[in-house]
Amino acid sequence: MGKSVAIIVFPGVQSLDVTGPMDVFAEANRFLAPEAHYRLQVIGVERGLLACSNGLTLQAHRHFSEADAHYDLLLAAGGPQLPFLDFGPQFDAWLRQASLGAGGFGSICNGAFMLARAGLLEGRTVTTHWNDATALAALCPSARVEADRLYVQDGELFTSAGVTAGIDLSLYLLARDHGPEVALSVAKRLVVFTQRAGGQSQFSPFLTPHAEATSAVALVQHYVLANLNGDLNIADLARAANMSARNFSRVFAREAKVTPAEFVERARLDAARVMLESTRAPLKTVAYQCGFRDAQHMRSVFNRRLGVTPQQFRLNFAAPA
Repeated sequence: MGKSVAIIVFPGVQSLDVTGPMDVFAEANRFLAPEAHYRLQVIGVERGLLACSNGLTLQAHRHFSEADAHYDLLLAAGGPQLPFLDFGPQFDAWLRQASLGAGGFGSICNGAFMLARAGLLEGRTVTTHWNDATALAALCPSARVEADRLYVQDGELFTSAGVTAGIDLSLYLLARDHGPEVALSVAKRLVVFTQRAGGQSQFSPFLTPHAEATSAVALVQHYVLANLNGDLNIADLARAANMSARNFSRVFAREAKVTPAEFVERARLDAARVMLESTRAPLKTVAYQCGFRDAQHMRSVFNRRLGVTPQQFRLNFAAPA
């Protein structure tokens, strides 16, 4: 008997959060016996045609109040305005009951906010779009939000990162159900990776200082950005701030929310990202100009922080020649 998969949609939903996972499971049916086919259903928070964030319209198969009593997998899609939307106690109560009665449940992108408002993320480990991770953690303080993961499984709860990560999660779930060969066949059909390298950090925007613009710490941050290939040790930075080294480290960590060493490494990493995207400079040149000891040191920092090598990052993000 095949599995039932339902995706919840609402006005302003991100269409790819819906169509990405649906296409994974629909394509999988090409490679499965008829009795093993996935049965797909779209559930609407409201009735009628629902406008997506990109202007397309969707027609849900049924309103949530008319939904089936049990699904093998129930997923909440996301959308740009979802962190600010509240669908009311009746929907939250239904979502709670439907999720706990499902074989598995979860979210695509910031659909995690829908789950959080229904009380389904308390004490759980989850992920969401990198841009919404802080807000989700504030909404549900007991949840552990892992902002750099493409998807996270916590028991029967499955959450995924931004937009296309819904495809990554769906391929993972497909492989669990029917093995890696079927997942690979579907990935080839969709021309995507079955397992993407790295986490969300490689897609996030470049470093922005957190300190007040007029503070000594902000001046030091700008000094770092202007002198990336210098030593930039604590003594140098403290002098730039006109503080003692001990006092500088304490004040910087308090105002910038990271240690000086952490800020310097992030700044060098982000400068290297810019050079890798926008130039064809050799890796050793990029490493030197951005203040790494050598290309191997830069490689280790990329692997540790982004989960990819500098060369992989360039292949993924550099503009075409």
